[in-house]
Amino acid sequence: MPLEIERRFLVTGSAWRDVALAPQPLRQGYLAASEEGVTVRMRLRADGQAWLTLKAPAAGIARHEFEYPLPSADAEALWELAPQRVIKTRYPLALSGGDWVVDCFEGENAPLVLAEVELDSDNASLELPSWCGQEITGDGRWSNAALASTPLSAWPTEVRRRYGFGTLQ
Repeated sequence: MPLEIERRFLVTGSAWRDVALAPQPLRQGYLAASEEGVTVRMRLRADGQAWLTLKAPAAGIARHEFEYPLPSADAEALWELAPQRVIKTRYPLALSGGDWVVDCFEGENAPLVLAEVELDSDNASLELPSWCGQEITGDGRWSNAALASTPLSAWPTEVRRRYGFGTLQ
């Protein structure tokens, strides 16, 4: 069964841009999400490539992940049907120690910037770049599905401040 093993961090500063590769604008529509952590998502990249992804909890920080290519017309139709959405730009990073990306969120989740690293195992050693702030691995509020349902702008002001976001426009 395919597994996704990743750690996630709030990003501080912009030094990550020194290792960023070509940006990938993404739209993600969440078609279903359960309280148990099972999600059904469509992802559409600006170049027209699209995927349908099903995720479910596994042991530790791992998640089961099943991903299937979608025709872009089907993805556009699913986007229109999706009750919750996230728009972001993803930057793959030229870093060792795993597959690193930085996501810059738009709309109601701006100015959120998160880093993710996919690992081979949940106990893989990891050297964190200086711009990795607080680790948020396992905190469901920061999942893309949760941010689609309850965007950062809808969080109570005191919670946003605790994470350095203060007043949002």
